[in-house]
Amino acid sequence: MSTNKEKLKLAIYWGAACGGCCVSVLDVHEKILDIAALADIVFWPIATDFKYKDVEAMADKSIDLTLFNGAVRNSENEHVAKLLRQKSKVMVAYGSCACSGGIPGLANFSSKEELMRRVYEECESNDNPNKVRPQPHNDVKEGKLEIPTMYNDVMTLNQVIDVDYYLPGCPPQSERLVEVFMLIAEGKELPPKGSVVGATDRAQCEDCERKKSTTERKVKRFYRPWQIQDDGETCFMEQGLICMGSATRAGCGVRCVKGNSPCGGCYGPPSGIIDPGAKILSAVSTLIDSIDEKEIQEAIDTIDDPAGTFYKFSLPGSILRRKMN
Repeated sequence: MSTNKEKLKLAIYWGAACGGCCVSVLDVHEKILDIAALADIVFWPIATDFKYKDVEAMADKSIDLTLFNGAVRNSENEHVAKLLRQKSKVMVAYGSCACSGGIPGLANFSSKEELMRRVYEECESNDNPNKVRPQPHNDVKEGKLEIPTMYNDVMTLNQVIDVDYYLPGCPPQSERLVEVFMLIAEGKELPPKGSVVGATDRAQCEDCERKKSTTERKVKRFYRPWQIQDDGETCFMEQGLICMGSATRAGCGVRCVKGNSPCGGCYGPPSGIIDPGAKILSAVSTLIDSIDEKEIQEAIDTIDDPAGTFYKFSLPGSILRRKMN
């Protein structure tokens, strides 16, 4: 590659997320040197000192690739998402939170009012007798302080802006990031817009090596992982453990299952599944060893937090989307 070739411009942003996706960018290990040789990071607030005004001053479409991780939770997230979309040629929803809402999206089972009341008025660790809540604007002697406005809903990135590609995972595998970056850096033909990259379109179960029964599977009740001794070999579902593998896209290398933990669903559903929660509920219904309505309900009642389990990574992007207020 010619040393005179202009380096790519790369931007990375952290919205409503834990920060693991930003760490995964560094987890490419020695490949970071290849990325550094091909690209300049022009915006990455968590790691470098860039200001929003620096991005605002950039020409439109001057950023070659933006990795946007995290859901959209507040006015700042939305502003930066729209700003980076305006300045970027390729926008990638990077990680489960950006793709489908992720763990922060579980907040959609509560309203903003419920969350504020719990955190600032009822929390056991909070000493706030005057029940003071954060305000978007506050006048102090030094001037006016402003903080982002929290929204009632957690949103996926594509509910706010146009997204070119989706790279799921919590976090995505670093190897997949390198593959996507190199496609752009080497000028190769990109997948069709809207594609999920770094993953396949088959279910996790197809990659799972655990033993599955050839006969009809039946369970009497369901367990949380700490309530049962996993045998390390049998399909989690056949042991009465909720595993999202049948409703989750493959591509992660079945890492959780290989670590003796059921799939949580962070890679999102394959293209043929429009709602992962409904899909796993269908799978669960085939496992219960009864046709009696009362016994079926009793078995379902042993599933702790079914909505939070079935929509652990996908609530904002699902058909359900949120609890009705």
